[in-house]
Amino acid sequence: MSSIEEILELERLEKDIFRGIVADTMLTRTFGGQVAGQALVSAVRTVEEQYRVHSLHGYFLRPGNPTIPTVFLVDRIRDGRSFCTRRVTGVQDGQAIFTMSASFHVGDIGIEHEDQMPPVPNPEDLPDTSEMMSEELSWEFREWADWDLRFVPEDKVTRRKGVPAQQQVWFRYRGTLPEDPVFHVCTLAYMSDMTLLGSAKVPHPDEDIQQASLDHALWFMRPFRADEWLLYDQSSPSAGFGRALTQGRIFDRSGNLVAAVVQEGLTRLLRQD
Repeated sequence: MSSIEEILELERLEKDIFRGIVADTMLTRTFGGQVAGQALVSAVRTVEEQYRVHSLHGYFLRPGNPTIPTVFLVDRIRDGRSFCTRRVTGVQDGQAIFTMSASFHVGDIGIEHEDQMPPVPNPEDLPDTSEMMSEELSWEFREWADWDLRFVPEDKVTRRKGVPAQQQVWFRYRGTLPEDPVFHVCTLAYMSDMTLLGSAKVPHPDEDIQQASLDHALWFMRPFRADEWLLYDQSSPSAGFGRALTQGRIFDRSGNLVAAVVQEGLTRLLRQD
């Protein structure tokens, strides 16, 4: 499979036009995290170095074809003293498959507080899938073999009263990533689409559903490294009418809240009674 460095290394075709690679994959549709990560890289390359992305909001408009590259068109919506905004459209075969707005900020001094990380087992105390035989692994773990994903067992998840669906996952990139903090932000944009929609299925383990990301919003709060352990604390506050709302808080190993995610996804039943 293609490494994250290869996936996020875009070719500049014109001043504000970029093209991603065709990544090695077992998927029949382009992975949503790949499109979001590449779109963010495109936006980052059009802003001055003092601006750092603090949020993105994206919509998955059409399924991507994983056998052809995606071209990203960047619109420079606003350049201000403290904030700047970019709009990115991912295009395949002349049609938009993804659109995203990204906001950048130079950083200021303000009030500070953050949620406390929930108590969970240490990642070292959970099974490492790389130690399993390949035939024992689901295709998801083979597809993302470069990522160390360790799910917290259901009986070890600290349940919050009134929350119907919860899931917790420790994750990190197995290799050493570049020092550039922006690269880690773009890597997290890629990774944040992984496993999140699965939290909606926790109360419905026996249902066979079609899943796909519909929209995705991500906020970056504090510095982090994607090649060090991060806890993805996920929940799904509502599901109905073939869609599910999911949300996640991402903490570093020290308990700092580094990012937050909200996503709506397709959760259509394949079996109709």
